[in-house]
Amino acid sequence: MNFLSHFYFDRNTDNCYHILGTVLPDLLKNADKTIVLHPVKTQNKENSINCITHGWYKHLEVDRYFHSSNFFLTHSNQLKKLLRPVITNSPVKPFFLGHIALELVLDNLLITTHKIAVERFYNHLDGCENSIINEFLTIAGLKDTTRFFKFYEDFKKSRYLYSYAETKEIAYALKRICMRVWIDPFTPENESDINEILVTYRLNLLNSFMPIFDEIENKLSAAKS
Repeated sequence: MNFLSHFYFDRNTDNCYHILGTVLPDLLKNADKTIVLHPVKTQNKENSINCITHGWYKHLEVDRYFHSSNFFLTHSNQLKKLLRPVITNSPVKPFFLGHIALELVLDNLLITTHKIAVERFYNHLDGCENSIINEFLTIAGLKDTTRFFKFYEDFKKSRYLYSYAETKEIAYALKRICMRVWIDPFTPENESDINEILVTYRLNLLNSFMPIFDEIENKLSAAKS
């Protein structure tokens, strides 16, 4: 799941460090895909370092439930089949595109149906002290945090997740993600065709996307009991 979909499951949480932890694995991956960390989970959730750690493991748990769900398998496969004919001249793999496109569409739907507030998400990130984040990363084994913090500050400053509310921007967001792997992933024609497909697919999901969030919330609750 993408940033805002992860935020959905803790949308009523007041602890900014927990919220940061729920999206930190993806923030690190976006900053530098070679970074691999395995924070040590403890029973103590009181201090800020442990809050980040528990948020981190919540992220992994949500992704595990999502990626093994029938919803993900069905819709990512359908998007792959729809997108494949319009990217025949692109180096991007259809499976990768279907996977990421579905996650971005879900973020868009959460915003446009008012299930989450993007401002609240960014307010949480703004509430975290960099010294605490740096301490967490250092303890988890990241020796040089410079590259991460450059990306992180740009991420907060740009506020680009607000653009997910505009359905026509999803294709551009996909392009940005793909550019981390491929220098020139799409032509303008590719981007236009992708956008047309995603606009239609979003409409098809509009009244049927929430059950996957309910399903995951139920699994999270069952795992606690």
